[in-house]
Amino acid sequence: MAGEDKTEKASPKKRRDERKKGNVFQSKDAVTVGAVAISFYILEFWSSYIYKFTSNIFFKYTSLIKYTYDINSSFITRMFKDITFAIFASAGPLMISVITATVVITGAQTRFLISRENIKFKFSKLNPLSGIKRMFSIRAIVELLKNLIKISILGYVIYSSIIKNLSLVPKLASIGLLSGINFISTTIMAVVKSVIIAFVAISAFDFLYSWWEYEKSIKMTKQEVKEEYKQLEGDPKIKGKIKEKQRAFSMSRMMQQVPKADVIIRNPTHYAVAIRYNIEKDNAPIVLAKGKDNIALKIVEKAEENKINIIENIPLARALYAKSELNREIPIEYYEPVAEVLAWVYRLKEKDKHQI
Repeated sequence: MAGEDKTEKASPKKRRDERKKGNVFQSKDAVTVGAVAISFYILEFWSSYIYKFTSNIFFKYTSLIKYTYDINSSFITRMFKDITFAIFASAGPLMISVITATVVITGAQTRFLISRENIKFKFSKLNPLSGIKRMFSIRAIVELLKNLIKISILGYVIYSSIIKNLSLVPKLASIGLLSGINFISTTIMAVVKSVIIAFVAISAFDFLYSWWEYEKSIKMTKQEVKEEYKQLEGDPKIKGKIKEKQRAFSMSRMMQQVPKADVIIRNPTHYAVAIRYNIEKDNAPIVLAKGKDNIALKIVEKAEENKINIIENIPLARALYAKSELNREIPIEYYEPVAEVLAWVYRLKEKDKHQI
């Protein structure tokens, strides 16, 4: 088991078990990039409203400087309410969009799994050897490479944007404050868009790599597949023992019904069928027991012990064994030959009565 390669895809049961443990597929880069992208596009859309809310507060309270105004508790309360409203009106939609995007993107990958296993304290997490192994794992190397690529892309995009707009910086001194702010915000948003496009490509790679790594981590060995099959379908040895006990129990019950039979129809050694016919209860003769070879011999022995009439009829015994079912009426095509046998039995009983 220890040296066996994991070559088999994870079974549905394995996936369910891993999910219960909290081990599900998730690309953290996809969540981060998605949340950042949505937040900046919301920010771009909401920036005019942010300017409106903040500027109104700024001009409202700076305009009071030229007036003599009593600063009392009522004034401070009103100012606090205005500032609080401006902050939440400006940042609220952005915060809500980021939280919503994070929850939705994460939930789309994990199917909104909430696992207690991940919250539990585990001493294995304090093991320094485990930490060192994680530091030098393939995943850690990939994460390092991704971070280096991200930093390189971010540096290149920022550098390119600065070089591209460097000649326009001196002109900021000759334009108005609002125009300067608009220029800076437009430039920043252009840089952010370029970074987001590049990071989307990286997150797509991370998504595929994380999926491959997750599928690899939950693969199973052939022995594990066999063990799981045994758990689901039952160990063949155990199933065999259960069937053996069921057969023994069924045999015991069948033998208990032999004394209730009116006649045993048999061929010399191979087949035996126990028949009962109660005129008041049964619509047709009923098969109480049947068997071949050793079982047939046991049925005959049980019948002899209980003085049940036994008749040899090779074709009828074979036919009833093959086509009749236990505790069921005999097939209609055998009514006549079985009736002849029962008539013989009844004649024997009548004869015995007269002799007594």
